[in-house]
Amino acid sequence: MSAVLNPSSSLVAKTALVTGASSGIGWETARLLAQHGATVLVHARTADEGERALDQLVQAGVSRDQLHAFAADFTRIKEVAVLAGAVATAFPTLDLLVNNAAVMAPERCTLSDDGNEVSFQVNFLAASLLAKLLRAPLAAAGGRARIVNVSSSLHRTASMNWNDPNRTKKYSRVAAYAQSQLALTMATGDMAPEGSGITAVSVNPGLCDTALLPLYGRVGAPAAEGGAAVVRLCLPEFRLTHGAYYDGGDIAPTAQAAQEERSQRRLAKLTDQLVTRA
Repeated sequence: MSAVLNPSSSLVAKTALVTGASSGIGWETARLLAQHGATVLVHARTADEGERALDQLVQAGVSRDQLHAFAADFTRIKEVAVLAGAVATAFPTLDLLVNNAAVMAPERCTLSDDGNEVSFQVNFLAASLLAKLLRAPLAAAGGRARIVNVSSSLHRTASMNWNDPNRTKKYSRVAAYAQSQLALTMATGDMAPEGSGITAVSVNPGLCDTALLPLYGRVGAPAAEGGAAVVRLCLPEFRLTHGAYYDGGDIAPTAQAAQEERSQRRLAKLTDQLVTRA
Protein backbone atom coordinates (compact mmCIF):
# COMPACT_ATOMS: atom_id res chain seq x y z
CA MET A 1 0.00 0.00 0.00
CA SER A 2 1.35 3.40 -0.94
CA ALA A 3 1.95 5.81 1.92
CA VAL A 4 0.94 8.78 -0.20
CA LEU A 5 -2.35 9.28 -1.98
CA ASN A 6 -2.34 11.35 -5.13
CA PRO A 7 -3.18 14.93 -4.14
CA SER A 8 -6.57 16.09 -5.36
CA SER A 9 -9.24 18.64 -4.64
CA SER A 10 -11.96 16.06 -3.92
CA LEU A 11 -12.43 17.30 -0.35
CA VAL A 12 -12.42 21.05 -1.01
CA ALA A 13 -15.22 22.72 0.98
CA LYS A 14 -15.42 19.62 3.21
CA THR A 15 -14.80 19.72 6.95
CA ALA A 16 -13.28 16.78 8.82
CA LEU A 17 -12.75 16.15 12.53
CA VAL A 18 -9.88 13.77 13.29
CA THR A 19 -9.53 12.63 16.89
CA GLY A 20 -6.14 11.73 18.27
CA ALA A 21 -4.51 13.80 15.54
CA SER A 22 -1.47 15.02 17.45
CA SER A 23 0.71 12.10 16.35
CA GLY A 24 0.86 8.81 14.48
CA ILE A 25 -1.91 7.72 12.14
CA GLY A 26 -4.16 10.57 13.29
CA TRP A 27 -1.60 13.21 12.38
CA GLU A 28 -0.93 11.59 9.01
CA THR A 29 -4.68 11.35 8.38
CA ALA A 30 -5.04 15.06 9.11
CA ARG A 31 -2.14 15.86 6.77
CA LEU A 32 -3.55 13.81 3.91
CA LEU A 33 -7.09 15.12 4.32
CA ALA A 34 -5.74 18.66 4.13
CA GLN A 35 -3.73 17.65 1.07
CA HIS A 36 -7.03 16.69 -0.54
CA GLY A 37 -8.42 20.13 0.22
CA ALA A 38 -10.37 19.55 3.44
CA THR A 39 -10.63 21.89 6.39
CA VAL A 40 -9.32 19.72 9.22
CA LEU A 41 -10.28 19.95 12.88
CA VAL A 42 -7.27 18.56 14.71
CA HIS A 43 -8.19 17.02 18.06
CA ALA A 44 -5.52 16.51 20.69
CA ARG A 45 -5.58 15.67 24.39
CA THR A 46 -4.38 19.13 25.42
CA ALA A 47 -4.30 22.57 23.83
CA ASP A 48 -0.48 22.55 23.79
CA GLU A 49 -0.40 19.20 21.97
CA GLY A 50 -2.91 20.51 19.47
CA GLU A 51 -0.90 23.64 18.69
CA ARG A 52 2.27 21.59 18.27
CA ALA A 53 0.45 19.31 15.84
CA LEU A 54 -0.73 22.31 13.84
CA ASP A 55 2.79 23.73 13.71
CA GLN A 56 4.12 20.39 12.45
CA LEU A 57 1.38 20.16 9.82
CA VAL A 58 2.24 23.65 8.57
CA GLN A 59 5.90 22.66 8.43
CA ALA A 60 4.82 19.65 6.35
CA GLY A 61 3.23 21.99 3.80
CA VAL A 62 -0.38 22.31 5.00
CA SER A 63 -1.94 25.76 4.82
CA ARG A 64 -2.62 27.14 8.29
CA ASP A 65 -6.01 28.37 7.08
CA GLN A 66 -7.14 24.77 6.67
CA LEU A 67 -6.45 23.83 10.29
CA HIS A 68 -8.30 24.28 13.57
CA ALA A 69 -7.19 22.83 16.91
CA PHE A 70 -9.55 21.35 19.50
CA ALA A 71 -8.59 19.83 22.85
CA ALA A 72 -10.32 17.21 24.99
CA ASP A 73 -9.05 14.52 27.32
CA PHE A 74 -11.09 11.42 26.50
CA THR A 75 -10.43 9.93 29.93
CA ARG A 76 -13.09 12.42 31.04
CA ILE A 77 -16.49 11.90 29.42
CA LYS A 78 -17.53 15.49 30.14
CA GLU A 79 -14.68 16.76 27.97
CA VAL A 80 -15.99 14.67 25.06
CA ALA A 81 -19.33 16.44 25.38
CA VAL A 82 -17.63 19.85 25.56
CA LEU A 83 -15.62 19.02 22.43
CA ALA A 84 -18.78 18.04 20.54
CA GLY A 85 -20.47 21.27 21.56
CA ALA A 86 -17.50 23.38 20.50
CA VAL A 87 -17.26 21.65 17.11
CA ALA A 88 -21.00 21.89 16.44
CA THR A 89 -21.02 25.59 17.32
CA ALA A 90 -18.05 26.46 15.13
CA PHE A 91 -18.94 24.09 12.27
CA PRO A 92 -22.71 23.47 11.92
CA THR A 93 -21.94 21.20 8.98
CA LEU A 94 -19.45 18.37 9.38
CA ASP A 95 -18.62 16.08 6.48
CA LEU A 96 -16.23 13.62 8.10
CA LEU A 97 -15.66 12.25 11.59
CA VAL A 98 -12.56 10.08 11.93
CA ASN A 99 -12.57 8.35 15.31
CA ASN A 100 -8.87 7.60 15.58
CA ALA A 101 -7.99 8.42 19.21
CA ALA A 102 -6.72 5.34 21.04
CA VAL A 103 -4.49 4.34 23.91
CA MET A 104 -2.86 1.11 24.96
CA ALA A 105 -4.47 -0.58 27.91
CA PRO A 106 -2.09 -0.13 30.87
CA GLU A 107 -0.16 -3.01 32.42
CA ARG A 108 -2.58 -3.02 35.34
CA CYS A 109 -6.30 -2.38 35.23
CA THR A 110 -6.77 1.37 35.41
CA LEU A 111 -10.12 3.11 35.74
CA SER A 112 -10.90 6.59 34.51
CA ASP A 113 -12.44 9.18 36.82
CA ASP A 114 -15.75 8.08 35.28
CA GLY A 115 -15.20 4.53 36.52
CA ASN A 116 -14.46 2.85 33.18
CA GLU A 117 -11.41 0.86 32.11
CA VAL A 118 -9.35 3.57 30.49
CA SER A 119 -8.78 2.00 27.06
CA PHE A 120 -12.47 1.06 26.78
CA GLN A 121 -13.41 4.66 27.49
CA VAL A 122 -10.86 6.40 25.25
CA ASN A 123 -10.99 3.92 22.38
CA PHE A 124 -14.72 3.23 22.32
CA LEU A 125 -17.01 5.14 24.68
CA ALA A 126 -15.64 8.53 23.63
CA ALA A 127 -16.03 7.70 19.93
CA SER A 128 -19.58 6.47 20.43
CA LEU A 129 -20.61 9.56 22.37
CA LEU A 130 -18.91 11.90 19.91
CA ALA A 131 -20.73 10.33 16.97
CA LYS A 132 -24.04 10.67 18.80
CA LEU A 133 -23.51 14.29 19.83
CA LEU A 134 -22.30 15.31 16.35
CA ARG A 135 -25.18 13.65 14.53
CA ALA A 136 -26.85 16.96 13.69
CA PRO A 137 -23.82 18.60 11.99
CA LEU A 138 -23.05 15.32 10.21
CA ALA A 139 -26.65 15.04 8.99
CA ALA A 140 -26.42 18.65 7.78
CA ALA A 141 -23.93 17.47 5.14
CA GLY A 142 -26.92 16.37 3.08
CA GLY A 143 -26.42 12.62 2.95
CA ARG A 144 -22.70 12.76 2.17
CA ALA A 145 -21.23 12.57 5.68
CA ARG A 146 -19.02 9.70 6.75
CA ILE A 147 -17.83 8.31 10.05
CA VAL A 148 -14.62 6.28 9.83
CA ASN A 149 -13.68 4.34 12.96
CA VAL A 150 -10.04 3.32 13.15
CA SER A 151 -10.16 -0.19 14.56
CA SER A 152 -7.73 -3.11 14.65
CA SER A 153 -7.53 -6.68 13.43
CA LEU A 154 -7.09 -7.58 17.10
CA HIS A 155 -10.84 -7.15 17.49
CA ARG A 156 -11.21 -10.60 15.93
CA THR A 157 -9.42 -12.12 18.94
CA ALA A 158 -11.65 -10.33 21.46
CA SER A 159 -14.70 -11.18 23.49
CA MET A 160 -16.97 -8.84 25.40
CA ASN A 161 -16.89 -9.38 29.14
CA TRP A 162 -20.49 -8.33 29.71
CA ASN A 163 -20.48 -8.98 33.45
CA ASP A 164 -17.19 -7.21 34.04
CA PRO A 165 -16.42 -4.84 31.13
CA ASN A 166 -13.59 -3.27 33.16
CA ARG A 167 -12.04 -6.75 33.46
CA THR A 168 -11.11 -6.06 37.07
CA LYS A 169 -11.35 -9.74 38.06
CA LYS A 170 -9.17 -11.14 35.29
CA TYR A 171 -7.24 -8.37 33.61
CA SER A 172 -5.05 -8.58 30.54
CA ARG A 173 -3.93 -5.46 28.71
CA VAL A 174 -4.16 -7.18 25.34
CA ALA A 175 -7.64 -8.53 26.09
CA ALA A 176 -8.77 -5.11 27.34
CA TYR A 177 -7.47 -3.32 24.25
CA ALA A 178 -8.93 -5.95 21.92
CA GLN A 179 -12.29 -5.63 23.67
CA SER A 180 -12.28 -1.88 23.06
CA GLN A 181 -11.67 -2.49 19.35
CA LEU A 182 -14.38 -5.13 19.17
CA ALA A 183 -16.85 -2.71 20.75
CA LEU A 184 -15.85 0.04 18.29
CA THR A 185 -16.30 -2.27 15.31
CA MET A 186 -19.54 -3.72 16.64
CA ALA A 187 -21.12 -0.29 17.26
CA THR A 188 -20.12 1.27 13.95
CA GLY A 189 -23.45 0.74 12.21
CA ASP A 190 -25.38 2.17 15.16
CA MET A 191 -23.37 5.39 15.01
CA ALA A 192 -25.31 6.33 11.87
CA PRO A 193 -28.95 5.24 12.26
CA GLU A 194 -31.06 4.54 9.19
CA GLY A 195 -32.36 7.76 7.70
CA SER A 196 -29.58 9.92 9.14
CA GLY A 197 -27.85 10.31 5.78
CA ILE A 198 -24.56 9.29 7.39
CA THR A 199 -22.40 6.33 6.33
CA ALA A 200 -20.29 4.72 9.06
CA VAL A 201 -17.51 2.16 8.57
CA SER A 202 -14.56 0.79 10.50
CA VAL A 203 -11.09 0.13 9.18
CA ASN A 204 -7.93 -1.71 10.09
CA PRO A 205 -5.12 0.72 9.13
CA GLY A 206 -2.52 -2.01 9.30
CA LEU A 207 0.30 -2.52 11.76
CA CYS A 208 2.10 0.83 11.92
CA ASP A 209 4.92 2.33 13.88
CA THR A 210 2.87 4.29 16.43
CA ALA A 211 2.59 4.49 20.21
CA LEU A 212 0.40 1.36 20.08
CA LEU A 213 3.06 -0.79 18.40
CA PRO A 214 4.52 -2.23 21.66
CA LEU A 215 1.17 -3.94 22.22
CA TYR A 216 1.71 -6.00 19.08
CA GLY A 217 5.41 -6.66 19.62
CA ARG A 218 6.29 -6.51 15.92
CA VAL A 219 7.84 -4.10 13.45
CA GLY A 220 5.34 -1.68 11.96
CA ALA A 221 5.02 0.20 8.68
CA PRO A 222 5.28 4.01 8.59
CA ALA A 223 2.28 5.77 10.13
CA ALA A 224 1.70 7.47 6.76
CA GLU A 225 0.57 4.12 5.34
CA GLY A 226 -2.04 3.82 8.05
CA GLY A 227 -3.18 7.36 7.36
CA ALA A 228 -3.52 6.57 3.66
CA ALA A 229 -5.70 3.54 4.46
CA VAL A 230 -7.99 5.75 6.54
CA VAL A 231 -8.16 8.64 4.09
CA ARG A 232 -9.02 6.33 1.19
CA LEU A 233 -12.38 5.67 2.91
CA CYS A 234 -12.96 9.41 3.34
CA LEU A 235 -12.79 10.25 -0.34
CA PRO A 236 -16.19 10.70 -2.02
CA GLU A 237 -15.07 8.71 -5.06
CA PHE A 238 -14.55 5.63 -2.84
CA ARG A 239 -17.95 3.95 -2.42
CA LEU A 240 -18.63 2.58 1.03
CA THR A 241 -20.91 -0.09 2.44
CA HIS A 242 -22.54 1.14 5.62
CA GLY A 243 -21.46 -0.77 8.72
CA ALA A 244 -18.69 -2.65 6.92
CA TYR A 245 -15.18 -3.34 8.22
CA TYR A 246 -12.38 -2.58 5.76
CA ASP A 247 -8.85 -3.93 5.58
CA GLY A 248 -6.47 -2.89 2.82
CA GLY A 249 -9.23 -1.06 0.94
CA ASP A 250 -11.49 -4.13 0.81
CA ILE A 251 -14.35 -5.29 2.99
CA ALA A 252 -13.03 -7.92 5.38
CA PRO A 253 -14.61 -10.41 7.79
CA THR A 254 -15.24 -9.22 11.34
CA ALA A 255 -15.44 -11.08 14.59
CA GLN A 256 -18.66 -13.08 14.76
CA ALA A 257 -19.87 -11.05 17.74
CA ALA A 258 -19.69 -7.85 15.71
CA GLN A 259 -22.41 -9.19 13.42
CA GLU A 260 -24.80 -10.44 16.11
CA GLU A 261 -27.82 -8.20 16.55
CA ARG A 262 -28.29 -9.37 20.14
CA SER A 263 -24.71 -8.41 21.00
CA GLN A 264 -25.12 -5.06 19.25
CA ARG A 265 -28.24 -4.28 21.29
CA ARG A 266 -26.52 -5.38 24.47
CA LEU A 267 -23.54 -3.15 23.71
CA ALA A 268 -25.79 -0.16 23.01
CA LYS A 269 -27.48 -0.63 26.39
CA LEU A 270 -24.13 -0.99 28.18
CA THR A 271 -22.76 2.10 26.42
CA ASP A 272 -25.72 4.21 27.50
CA GLN A 273 -25.29 3.03 31.09
CA LEU A 274 -21.56 3.75 31.25
CA VAL A 275 -21.82 7.17 29.57
CA THR A 276 -24.86 8.28 31.55
CA ARG A 277 -23.28 7.53 34.91
CA ALA A 278 -20.22 9.65 34.04
